[in-house]
Amino acid sequence: MTGRRELAAATLLGAAGAAVIVGFAGRTWATVAEHAGGLEAMNQRLSGRSLSGVIAALGWAGLAGIAALLATRGWARVAVGVLLAAFGVIVAIASPAAVRHSHVIAAAGEKSNLARLGGEVAVHVSAWWILSLAGGVLLAAAGLLTIVRGRRWPGMSARYDRPGAAPPAGDDPASLWKALDRGDDPT
Repeated sequence: MTGRRELAAATLLGAAGAAVIVGFAGRTWATVAEHAGGLEAMNQRLSGRSLSGVIAALGWAGLAGIAALLATRGWARVAVGVLLAAFGVIVAIASPAAVRHSHVIAAAGEKSNLARLGGEVAVHVSAWWILSLAGGVLLAAAGLLTIVRGRRWPGMSARYDRPGAAPPAGDDPASLWKALDRGDDPT
């Protein structure tokens, strides 16, 4: 596999994982129903964001990391890969922790005083958190691929560099203007 294909694979893996994390964090991950004295006192739906705000935030950070993956090269790209892998692992750990029975009841209790009535509480957990966990695994895989192979991948700006172009001598503004007058690009 060539460097460009590996870069494309890591980009697609990471973008898909981060998009899944962000997209499914807004879905209803758990429903809490409380029955007090034969009446339904509370029926509350909790999204992934309300159960754990860190999951969606790391998904957005993963999307930003994918942009940084494309814009960097060398050791900076490896550092971005380490961050992407860390974001993915944290999401993969935080997703099942967010739907633990005790955590769901505590989150519902923070949103409503009715959860403190002392009635019977039923918690129903949907499967959306599993997709968030899968997104974390994809993001971590993109990060690991970047750590292992990222230094060899081509950089975005290397394609547009002029071969053999040397920056003009001198850092004073007058020499920069003179270079512009000659037609040289001082950047």
